[in-house]
Amino acid sequence: MVLKKQKHKSLGQTKRKLITDVDPKSPISEQYRTIRTNILFSAVDRDIQSLLITSAGPGEGKSTTAANLAIVFAQQGKDVLLVDADMRKPTMHYTFNFTNTIGLTNVLAKQKSISAAVKETDIQNLSVLLSGPIPPNPAELLGSRVMAEFLQEACRLYDLVIFDTPPVLAVTDAQVLANQCDGTVFVVNSGQTEVDSAVKAKELLQAAKAKLLGVVLNNRKIKETNHYYYYGNK
Repeated sequence: MVLKKQKHKSLGQTKRKLITDVDPKSPISEQYRTIRTNILFSAVDRDIQSLLITSAGPGEGKSTTAANLAIVFAQQGKDVLLVDADMRKPTMHYTFNFTNTIGLTNVLAKQKSISAAVKETDIQNLSVLLSGPIPPNPAELLGSRVMAEFLQEACRLYDLVIFDTPPVLAVTDAQVLANQCDGTVFVVNSGQTEVDSAVKAKELLQAAKAKLLGVVLNNRKIKETNHYYYYGNK
């Protein structure tokens, strides 16, 4: 899937690039809806209730992709929970203008229930679970029994749970969580992500038995006459 570079001047302000919310009729919003459709078609023989979004390295657009995908699924009528599982460099509290005092780490530590930790957004059908306080052992938490219990409970409460995770090549967190989720979407940034890095990240995800649904090619500069859409499977 190619996301055409966009010039909407309001992006990156109070809502970080949530174009699917602020400009749902834009070409880029339509492309996010195309990604949504492709995700659904990629798993016609099974329901996808948990989706992991990651990238090879930092700054490639995975968090923006996760947030906008959560919005377009919510706009479809699904009850969506967006989880900031990047417990090393969380960003969703900036994206949705919340204070990151309570979140996933509190739930995994049994300090809060899911319902007590989740924050409702002003977008219909979309809730957010922030990362919470940064723990000393994120990978261990994500691979723990309590994380598996959290995922089971979250999937019972919501139609779709979307996880924003750290980059694959930086730490093992995404690999640890990927094999627990129904699908993984890999984000690469045109002109930034090196081919070797993307290949290595893909191999690590496959070794972790991630169910790789496809690749989002982000920030590709294309001409108006070119095709807007590309969704690369594995």
